[in-house]
Amino acid sequence: MNRPVLINADFSRLLVGESFSALGNVLFDTTVVLWIGTVLLRGSSYAPAAVSGVLVCVAVGTILVAPMAGVLVDRWNKRRTMLVNDLIRAPLVAVLAVVVAMHPGVLPVQVSLALAYAVVLLATASSQFFRPAYFTLIADVVHDDADRARATGMLQASATTAAIAGPPLAAPLLFTVGAQWALWVDAATFLVSFATIRLIRVDPAEAEGGTDAGPGGLGFQLVAGLRFLAGNRVIFALTVAVVVATLGTGAINTLDVFFVTANLHVSAHWYGALGMAEGVGALWGALTAGWLCARYADVRVFVGAMLAAGLLLVAYSRARSLWPAVVLLALAGLANGWVNTAISPILYREVPRALLGRVISVVNPIQQLASMFSALVSGWLVSDLLRGFDVSVGSLRLRPIDTVFSVCGLLFLVAGLAAGVVLPAPGSPGVRAAGRGRPARCRGRPGRRRRGAPRGAGGGR
Repeated sequence: MNRPVLINADFSRLLVGESFSALGNVLFDTTVVLWIGTVLLRGSSYAPAAVSGVLVCVAVGTILVAPMAGVLVDRWNKRRTMLVNDLIRAPLVAVLAVVVAMHPGVLPVQVSLALAYAVVLLATASSQFFRPAYFTLIADVVHDDADRARATGMLQASATTAAIAGPPLAAPLLFTVGAQWALWVDAATFLVSFATIRLIRVDPAEAEGGTDAGPGGLGFQLVAGLRFLAGNRVIFALTVAVVVATLGTGAINTLDVFFVTANLHVSAHWYGALGMAEGVGALWGALTAGWLCARYADVRVFVGAMLAAGLLLVAYSRARSLWPAVVLLALAGLANGWVNTAISPILYREVPRALLGRVISVVNPIQQLASMFSALVSGWLVSDLLRGFDVSVGSLRLRPIDTVFSVCGLLFLVAGLAAGVVLPAPGSPGVRAAGRGRPARCRGRPGRRRRGAPRGAGGGR
């Protein structure tokens, strides 16, 4: 029997809410950066530093709040946690919209900037409660491994679509009708998210987390989650793979604009074409990953996609003209879409529900740190240590940026090979399904056992 396209009614509501939420997030991020850089501090010498302060607020809010937020979410009702967070973040964004709408001179520039930082920091901190609750709620409304892969793929696709469409929408809104309208739209998306999540019906026994969150206080339970992450070889291997992937993509995101001019020998205006190609590839990867996981098993998809991404990044580093680079980056985005989607069903299967919030809330800050580290180190390598580096080995010419990109691709390959050794083979004895103690099966061709499905660790705002 064919499955419904959107799996079930509760997941459909979750998907609608997340689609609006993801678009609002991109509008918010783009609008705040553009407003600070081009309106509030127009012509100021410290505008770039002020824009980077937004990224610092996001990093601080994530790293400081996420680990403890995961412990609390494991204790709380997941649906109620998401509803409360939507009602917290909507007025936060509305406050910033009011600040932005004020006539210049009503507030000192420093006060307006401080208020923007405060809203970004508080909204980010609140999101650390929303994300693990959201990730757990997916498991509560979607039960089959193959369906979880499909669900994660659709949610990933909605987020990728928002990432592609959001900036082109935010910039015209800011420069035609004002930044405040983009922020009002974002505030409204939280209310749409609230309305759709409120319609979701979950078994109260499943929605509550307090009774199975574990003994001891918050610190004890946080340590229990860390011990589980470090002691479970599957989850540890996935975490290492995610960190390696983040190191690679962080370096590429930092240096790609310079790669366009120095290695591809075209104008920096073409940088946007590469970003769009990668986004389209990631979108297609997210949409097709569920089918691949059902047919070939999520572990195989994850390992194969890591290896493919590594090979494609090495090939991309050797590109010397624009259109081959566009094709290679689109294919790398496709592989990354598969990686991001295939992680989720593995996590659902391996992590007991009582620990999901803690595990997700530890993985997210680790990713944030890896991204920051990658950006700093790759920038330092190209600007200082590898400055002037130009070596030829036969017909192979190595220069700073393409060397860094090649190393990123090799890291993907090493992580993929290691994951292939560590992760249990599909159908192997003792593999659990979603932490419920039964063999994992996906509905594919009759008679074949599947293993069933992440961005990877957590979605939502």
